[in-house]
Amino acid sequence: MFFALLYYTFPLPVIIFIVLCFSYILKGKQRYINLVLIIILTIIWLSRSFKISAPEDIKESDIKVVFWNATHKREFKHVFNAIENLPDVVVLVEYHAEELGIIRAKYPNMHFYWHADSEIGICSKENIHLKDVLVSEHNSTIIRFSTYNTTFYAVDVNSSLYVSRKSELAFVNKHIQDKQNTIVLGDFNLPYESEFFNTTKKDFYHAFTAKGNGFRETWFWNIPLLSLDHIWVSKDLKIITTEKMNTWKSDHSMIKTVVRK
Repeated sequence: MFFALLYYTFPLPVIIFIVLCFSYILKGKQRYINLVLIIILTIIWLSRSFKISAPEDIKESDIKVVFWNATHKREFKHVFNAIENLPDVVVLVEYHAEELGIIRAKYPNMHFYWHADSEIGICSKENIHLKDVLVSEHNSTIIRFSTYNTTFYAVDVNSSLYVSRKSELAFVNKHIQDKQNTIVLGDFNLPYESEFFNTTKKDFYHAFTAKGNGFRETWFWNIPLLSLDHIWVSKDLKIITTEKMNTWKSDHSMIKTVVRK
């Protein structure tokens, strides 16, 4: 718990900033050592977090998927307004569905599902087939559903610093039993580098790491501090492109990925 608090308080960009501030008050050799340390830490940060991927042509048959933590205030309309073409599948967490009736009326050909207890919303251009709703002892939630003949797991891991990420990821890994033709997406409240993702990495590609451009971190308020939100794609599917869309409507960025079956 102490180390979790320490990590979330001092991600690498914050440490770099602190070391930079110290450089202004240090003199001589100490300042030189600090500047070298800043360069080393910046190289580590950029090599780990900044991705460059070659673009690929998107086909009409590809599945366009968006995930977003809506921070209790935002709606599907904010996703639709931010993206030029309507995505095929959208998953929102921390979603209150205050305008769900309005959005259903405006998009009668779209299919919507809202799980009130977990505050997870799902939208798809094709029918949504709900399979399971699983809740851990500490209220981390997994919703397993299918659409586009593909299995999806919508995940929202408890964000409390007093809840062990180890136990919550063990809960998630235990229940993600589909390893083919599967997309797992959600707010895991855990960075990509965490050892607790080792099991996930064996069976899934990380969408942004594989085909993203720019900084992988999705939090906080467009400042790339922590990568808490993730889309994982089973290794039998092809990731065409992944885009992180910054927004001031939430402290989390949206993630859009395009997948080819």
